[in-house]
Amino acid sequence: MRAIEIQPVSGALGAEICGVDISKPLSENQSGTIRQAFHDHHVICIRGQLVTPTQQLEFARCFGKPDIYPYIKGLPETPEVIEILKTEKDTVNFGGGWHSDTSYLENPALGSMLYAIEVPSAGGDTMFANMHLAYEALSDGMKSMLDGLIGMNSSAQSYRGGRAKKMKELDGMKDKYIESSEVSTAGHPVVRTHPVTGRKGLYVSRGHTTHFKDMTAEESAPLIGFLADHVVRPEFTCRMKWEPGTLMFWDNRCTQHFAVNDYFGERRRMHRVTLVGERPV
Repeated sequence: MRAIEIQPVSGALGAEICGVDISKPLSENQSGTIRQAFHDHHVICIRGQLVTPTQQLEFARCFGKPDIYPYIKGLPETPEVIEILKTEKDTVNFGGGWHSDTSYLENPALGSMLYAIEVPSAGGDTMFANMHLAYEALSDGMKSMLDGLIGMNSSAQSYRGGRAKKMKELDGMKDKYIESSEVSTAGHPVVRTHPVTGRKGLYVSRGHTTHFKDMTAEESAPLIGFLADHVVRPEFTCRMKWEPGTLMFWDNRCTQHFAVNDYFGERRRMHRVTLVGERPV
């Protein structure tokens, strides 16, 4: 058995992991090494894998409990696994804006695990940003102002007219979406403390944050805009390339991500698992 190798992909975050086959049960040493890499680098990438949805779920359980995503139907045999498909006909994509998954829930996802089945000939990368570095780069005065501020997040923020209406416009997702008029909203600290590492990071995005508690949307917009631009400065980010058989797993508690929509006329098909998270503090 080869030793697991951890290779950072940027100075900000992200690492590729070599020397492991996640279709097979992992030893305690292997799973411990991968968990540590996840906490150290916030985004991990494992290439050259051939896994079934059931095997993807088993690997996900090394990090926590797989969750049921509330807005998209899961696969029949593995309801915790959803398929994300952009077809040749689609001009917009799923996840095409900086955000942290499910921040509109009382208990947002711990992390998201995406496995590539079909990818375009070029493009379709995912960008990630490190919220710890973004927070640490702020002035002491800004940190003091943000302390105690609550951001209000909505599932409808990036989907004007509702998520169902938006999904019906996507050829690859219109039959997978769960019809619902319900909008999920939740308030969370703008400065979030990671439950494992204890590091502080920003937890606000244009994708989901509508306003701050006890403030109007108009009053909140300038600060949300500043923070949204600040957190994706180049020195806080990395860009990850997909290949068939690539699995990526990112920590929702300290990152944001952006699915780049630059592969018009081509397909991109992924299987995603999200893990049950805790209420942000």
